[in-house]
Amino acid sequence: MPHTIPIRAASDRDAADICAIHNAQGVATTASYRLSPGTAAERAAWLARHRREGFPVLVALDGDERVIGFAAYERFRELPGYDPTVEHSVYTAPGHEHEGIGRALMTELIGLARRAGLHAMVGVVDADNKASLAFHEHLGFTICGVLPQVGRKFDRWLDTAVLVRLLDEPPTGAGERRPRS
Repeated sequence: MPHTIPIRAASDRDAADICAIHNAQGVATTASYRLSPGTAAERAAWLARHRREGFPVLVALDGDERVIGFAAYERFRELPGYDPTVEHSVYTAPGHEHEGIGRALMTELIGLARRAGLHAMVGVVDADNKASLAFHEHLGFTICGVLPQVGRKFDRWLDTAVLVRLLDEPPTGAGERRPRS
């Protein structure tokens, strides 16, 4: 029987763990273009905003009920015409990479987005992050373009890849393009 990773909706008590994971895996790398570490209070406000706006935040737990990953989605852009589209983020705790946590979180998050009637999920990834690009493509996301030098971190310009997965049609294989009607 395959190992199941426990996933639940994040609660206020998870803010510090989510913050620590993001600081270690996002702020300390180019996985996020945030330049300075966040605080637990900022993450608590972020969680409250997600709840208020009806957007999920999920956490994955280890056998001791510690948070070892999180995923969320939120509004892609402010204009109402973008309402059927969301942008997601997913991070796993240091030392828990390549354990299927990200895949489990994203599978659940994509299911929630589909049940909410959303049309598309966007991922914005550092274009040099080959592991994240492959991860997203395996989940049915398609690279739609690269924005050159739109970010700056660690004293260098960074390119950003934009990936999209349409939620109301089945995923294609990694790297396949969907035919346009």
